[in-house]
Amino acid sequence: MVTLLIAICLISFLLIKNSPIDPIQAYIGADMLKVGPEQREKIAEYWGVDQPVMVQFLNWGSAVLTGDLGTSMIFRRPVMDIIGERFLNSLALMISAWILSGIIGFSMGVIAAMKKGTWIDRIIKWYCFTLASTPTFWVGLLILIVFGVWLRWFPIGMGVPAGVLAENVTMMDRIMHLILPAITLSIVGVANVALHTRQKLIDVLSSDYVLFARARGEQGFVLFWRHGLRNVALPAITLQFAAFSELFGGAVLAEQVFSYPGLGQATVEAGLRGDVPLLLGLVICSTIFVFVGNLLADFSYRLLDPRMREGRSYDSRPQKQK
Repeated sequence: MVTLLIAICLISFLLIKNSPIDPIQAYIGADMLKVGPEQREKIAEYWGVDQPVMVQFLNWGSAVLTGDLGTSMIFRRPVMDIIGERFLNSLALMISAWILSGIIGFSMGVIAAMKKGTWIDRIIKWYCFTLASTPTFWVGLLILIVFGVWLRWFPIGMGVPAGVLAENVTMMDRIMHLILPAITLSIVGVANVALHTRQKLIDVLSSDYVLFARARGEQGFVLFWRHGLRNVALPAITLQFAAFSELFGGAVLAEQVFSYPGLGQATVEAGLRGDVPLLLGLVICSTIFVFVGNLLADFSYRLLDPRMREGRSYDSRPQKQK
């Protein structure tokens, strides 16, 4: 993870520095015409952007090692405070969407495999193939128009009601503002899990031991529970944990569509306005998030599948003495 973080931070830093966005101009904003060349030089000196690129990167890296991610150029606040403030919002959104997409995708895959060749199987496959090629922001806009504008069942955007003091915001208000972004991410995220689970369960149902179980009279849910659940659950769990990177990328677009105050919206603002400290801090946060997801997938596989545990005996029954 350490080498991965260093490589990603270096590549991200070089990409930002070679982008056409001028961080000083983005920092000044609407007062650009009122700021002279000398003031621009002082601002560049204050933020350290007048130094060579590698010097800037080394200075930033040495500060990160001490726990200082720097100060945001657009929010005028420490990067750690901004990430800590918005991380809980994004975490609630991503965990909700992750759980929903996993449950719905796994259920759809199981139903499609058990009903292989029927109209139910064809509808589920069509649904998954369509969603796999559908942009997240388009789905978000469609859901926002239908449920937020036409039906008015849910609020339009933001994380809390507009014009309400923070102490007056209830948990139900936050949940209502969370539902549409979470549904958007979960709808888009079911395709991979559903299609993979369907194919894996079809392979399991065509195996010899399942054919033998069918000959003994097992069928339907009992057959799936005894012989298919564990075989298809392990790959689905691994695939779901590995989808953390796609989940974070989808959250960036969903938060932008719904104006949801999370890490995704902060990432877009930092990228468009050349806020190098904030963008690199978000890169570190997202990289750790994805790495933890892959690590949890490995641990879950070892916990659920005894064959993955090396050095352990599969038969723990006491042996008879000869």
